[in-house]
Amino acid sequence: MSLHQLSLSLQFGRFDGAAAHRAVLPRHKVTRWIRHALASDAEITVRIVDADEGQALNRDYRHKDYATNVLTFDYTQEPVVTADLVLCAPVVEREAREQNKSLEEHYAHLLVHGALHAQGWDHETSEADAQEMEDYETAILQELGFADPYAA
Repeated sequence: MSLHQLSLSLQFGRFDGAAAHRAVLPRHKVTRWIRHALASDAEITVRIVDADEGQALNRDYRHKDYATNVLTFDYTQEPVVTADLVLCAPVVEREAREQNKSLEEHYAHLLVHGALHAQGWDHETSEADAQEMEDYETAILQELGFADPYAA
């Protein structure tokens, strides 16, 4: 399988417990996970933030006043995908715990999910689109050695 090129900027905000998140997200793993989700070359910034920054961004850009797991800011899809993926560490950590997943496994899923959004995939347009996106995410994650993220 030929993977597309990725120029990655990986950033960590300052927050309690950041070291644990940084340890789970070495550059080579983040790059590998995102590259498996790419249909073309990309320039992507991944930023791991605290709840305050995550909530402010979600409020200011999506008009939803809470911290969410991943926000995708997509700028171009052709000829190169350019996007920012912002992941809220406390939300990711809480969800991983609630879903009985490792932190690494949940980050991998959310990075694949965000990368698909950056390329125009949308699960909020219809049930069929949601199912298609979930199926594709599952296939990518299984290719990476992870379990189906949507399995009950």
